[in-house]
Amino acid sequence: MATFSIRELTRNAGRVVDDVSRTRRPALVTRRGTPVAALVPLDPEELEDLVLARAPQILEDLAAGEADIAAGATVALGDALAELDGPEG
Repeated sequence: MATFSIRELTRNAGRVVDDVSRTRRPALVTRRGTPVAALVPLDPEELEDLVLARAPQILEDLAAGEADIAAGATVALGDALAELDGPEG
């Protein structure tokens, strides 16, 4: 796995990202020799899975929304838009 200091990454970000994308291999980022981050190649199809894996609140919100739909706790689109417009319309 390629390793880059934060300084190297700052100076050569485009090259580092291009290298990770081209080789499809991750790169490790270090600060004073200690690993602090990793750059990983990402396909657009993998983005949703990555976000959901790192943001459990999103999964909880989706589950709550699906439960509301199943319970019939919904609002018509026109009503929701009217509420967003507020009294000044």
